[in-house]
Amino acid sequence: MTDLELKEIVERLRLQGNDDESVEAKKCEKKLSSDVWESVSAFGNTAGGTLLLGLDQEKGFTSVPAFDIEKVIEQFVSGMDPRTGKMSNAPQYQLSRRSFEGGQVLVVEISEVDPLLKPCYISDRSIQNGSFKRVADKDMKLSALEIFALEHAMIPSPADREVVPEASLADLDEDIIAQIIERERATHSKSLRGVKTKKNQLTRLNITDKDGNIKLGGLLAAGNYPQQFYPKLVVDVMVHPDIKKSSPEGPRYLDRVICEGSLGEVIDDAIAAVAKNLRRVSMVEGAGRKDELEIPEEVLREAIANAVIHREYDAYHIGQSVTVDVYPDRVEVTNPGGLWGGKTLENITDGTSACRNAVLMKLMSSVDLPSGTGRPAEGGGGGIPFMIRTMQSKTLSAPDFAADIDSFTVKLARCGVAIAANRDWMAKVTRRVLSLHEQSLLLTMRKMETSTVKELHRSLLIDSDEIRDVATRFEQEGIVEKVSTDTYRMLADETGKHPVPEDEDIILSVLHTDIPLSIREIADKVGKTVPSARYHINKLVSLELVVPTASNTSRNRKYLRKQNVPFDK
Repeated sequence: MTDLELKEIVERLRLQGNDDESVEAKKCEKKLSSDVWESVSAFGNTAGGTLLLGLDQEKGFTSVPAFDIEKVIEQFVSGMDPRTGKMSNAPQYQLSRRSFEGGQVLVVEISEVDPLLKPCYISDRSIQNGSFKRVADKDMKLSALEIFALEHAMIPSPADREVVPEASLADLDEDIIAQIIERERATHSKSLRGVKTKKNQLTRLNITDKDGNIKLGGLLAAGNYPQQFYPKLVVDVMVHPDIKKSSPEGPRYLDRVICEGSLGEVIDDAIAAVAKNLRRVSMVEGAGRKDELEIPEEVLREAIANAVIHREYDAYHIGQSVTVDVYPDRVEVTNPGGLWGGKTLENITDGTSACRNAVLMKLMSSVDLPSGTGRPAEGGGGGIPFMIRTMQSKTLSAPDFAADIDSFTVKLARCGVAIAANRDWMAKVTRRVLSLHEQSLLLTMRKMETSTVKELHRSLLIDSDEIRDVATRFEQEGIVEKVSTDTYRMLADETGKHPVPEDEDIILSVLHTDIPLSIREIADKVGKTVPSARYHINKLVSLELVVPTASNTSRNRKYLRKQNVPFDK
């Protein structure tokens, strides 16, 4: 990390007033604090992160004057020793010393632990009590379910090959079985080679074992009613009146459908339940118009099919349903079990396939949906790129993907330029005609509020250099501002208006030339946190627009607007 990169990170922390999901600051004045190891575990088990040791968050992320960097380095390196240190499955890391605002900061860049080695945990607390994950600015202890998920993140799940107690051939749909066998013969000529009897065909296809017992994958793909044995293996569609669950005002939900049956039926019923609660918008097509769902039906199908086919079916998760939450502004599809097989948010769009449930995946690739809209599984890794491209082709906001250790969520926004409100908003933000990519980027940057080039590329699959070029044009038009390298913040508000005066101008407006104010008084007047207010006041001091009344370390330090600085209150 360079000095400039450190400066940009600290500026971001000061604006936020807190650490975040990727950066943790620790004072560590005389020695390494014990909670550093919780952050090491948390960063190692999630997406990596950066420790800034020698920064005092309570004083606005300022350097610690008496920071003993040599002692802290020695203690950290010793604690990370793979033989005698404090961590089991310790992550890789890099140390760098940085001069910062008159002091020193130790920068520790923590890498994510290899999926084969997770979880990373504090050895003397045991794996159950010493394993953490990063959530916003907190280090949270992993649950037993999350530890199980990490330990099995690279191991193909045997769940779809497990025998279902009490199930028999009478619990299978003969029409679906015939369809699977027919398609196998047509597309995989060797899969049933040498197998003559129906019993042996079912065994070869992993629908049953050699004794004729029904396997879970076979029951889910071809069962008459799998929920007889596993009541929670459903898709639970719930329509909410507000943008959050369980709003204190009004009904708890507006509509709820529990989708049951074989997986093909479950997928079709879930799509229908969502579709009836979405708006239809009029789309221009050639010389005419046609009505379409505000979220394309094929995108809903892909999201729901992926959720039921790629979810975790082991004993820990068999009591959990796939959920589809329909809000006024979005649809969220969530499945039990996080990303698997080395897949991350960074590489899920690369078009390669990693299959947790190989038997179920193969069976569902041979099953037609009852609606006649195709088969729910292709197995080629193209599902997520397909969703992104389809949304983009309709000039809709890109899907959001959220991966927790133990769950995966696809968020689909219920809006796009096809809806008049969005079209009007973009017309107010900029008067020029936007290209398709510009429209997609503008809507996505609006939704994210603060976004990086990396995040935008991942969401839209648009070339990173093109994103930078478009963002620069938006910056020149005053629509966004560049807050650090490759990071932009939306300035235009929901009405399309451009920004109010800069934060520093607002602070200048409350300062006096003769009555000094403390940082707490300034923060209260402008509605900011103390660290954020301190960050902006320091910028004003450096510009010689504000005069401090005492040294930087004094508790009595207050601030005056400098004489002859023009500003209309």
